[in-house]
Amino acid sequence: MKKLPVLKSGDRTPYTDLVQTALNRAGFPVTTDGAFGEKTQTAVRRFQATRGLLQDGIVGDNTWNRLAPYLRGYFSYTIRPGQTLWKIAAANGASVDAITAANPQVRPEYLVPGTQLIIPLHFDLFSDKIRVSSAYMHFFASGLSARHPFIQTDSVGQSVSGREIYAMKIGSGAREVFVNASHHANEWITTSLCMKYIESYAKAYAFGGSIYGISAKAMYDRASLYMIPLVNPDGVNLVTGAAEHSPGEYATAKVIAGDFPEIPFTGGWKANIAGTDPNLQYPAGWEQAKEIKYAQGFTKPAPRDFVGPGPLTAPESLAVYNFTLRHNFALTLSYHTQGEVIYWKYDGFEPEGSYDVARLFADVSGYALDLTPAESGNAGYKDWFIASYNRPGYTIECGKGIAPIPLTQLDTIYRQNEGILTLAQVLQ
Repeated sequence: MKKLPVLKSGDRTPYTDLVQTALNRAGFPVTTDGAFGEKTQTAVRRFQATRGLLQDGIVGDNTWNRLAPYLRGYFSYTIRPGQTLWKIAAANGASVDAITAANPQVRPEYLVPGTQLIIPLHFDLFSDKIRVSSAYMHFFASGLSARHPFIQTDSVGQSVSGREIYAMKIGSGAREVFVNASHHANEWITTSLCMKYIESYAKAYAFGGSIYGISAKAMYDRASLYMIPLVNPDGVNLVTGAAEHSPGEYATAKVIAGDFPEIPFTGGWKANIAGTDPNLQYPAGWEQAKEIKYAQGFTKPAPRDFVGPGPLTAPESLAVYNFTLRHNFALTLSYHTQGEVIYWKYDGFEPEGSYDVARLFADVSGYALDLTPAESGNAGYKDWFIASYNRPGYTIECGKGIAPIPLTQLDTIYRQNEGILTLAQVLQ
């Protein structure tokens, strides 16, 4: 993760969301509204006082370090002689079950002094108050895999600006299913959907629960779910405001956007930070996509719809492509916004059984089924996966309105898609 910015009064970016969320979790209540105002500054000073820090109300390196456990959701603890797991849990406001789940190598009845424990804190990592950023993704991915070590988290590549692109895996079964989200920067609510789902699944598996009425253990044993929740971290940072702390990136995007004044800046931005659309980069009808988009005027780096100088020249798309080649996915879901519609077919390709699965997904979500519009029907991830593997691949368009879809729609989007995400893993 890149160095976190210094925050002070007046800032209004997703980093402020993170600070306010951490303060609330640490017992210093503030409204999570993204505005670093007087009340947030006072809460920061109070937090700093309890940690022996300079009480300046500014969030620099030392304050970020002390807030970090409340964003990762755990802290490390060294067992001392004579302690029991129950005493450790009580003293740290944690549950024995959560500590046991995070430390499967530890025998509760025989604690070895000097052993390091992961102590999960009492809250969920995901919050629907936090706008997505690359920093939030880092805290979430690292924290969830520490609290639930059966989740594997790896970097599968880097963005234009060198940010890690994380893949997360849950499950041990032979059926491999892949979910990707936020190819398009202003569709970042799909990352929130993925984060909420994988944490819900992890909790259900860890503590013997179910998800969408299906045993989490049975699903875990049947399938391996892979997710890349944030394909385009630089672009998402731009749309949500985090890039305001990266002046060079913001300036580059501003210059690109200046040639397309009809596209709102930054809300209309779909591309990576260099102005290439990551979902027009796959080698399936790329030349046709180029012809269509050039005719529309997107002949150079743009906030959206520029296909790039060639397929797989955007590092974000190349990372997803190479990740796919390393696996044997039976089915893929590509999350986008908006319109509450499922696209299930590419050109003349119709993998066996793909329509029946699409019909099932439509039934459980309430979404319509449709064919991809001709102007958008080439060079996408779904298109390449279907054409290359002749297996079911779906683009799912969530939400209503104009992107970026507000987080107030997330609960509805989650209810509509929990069934899709779950049934994709347990289908025969």
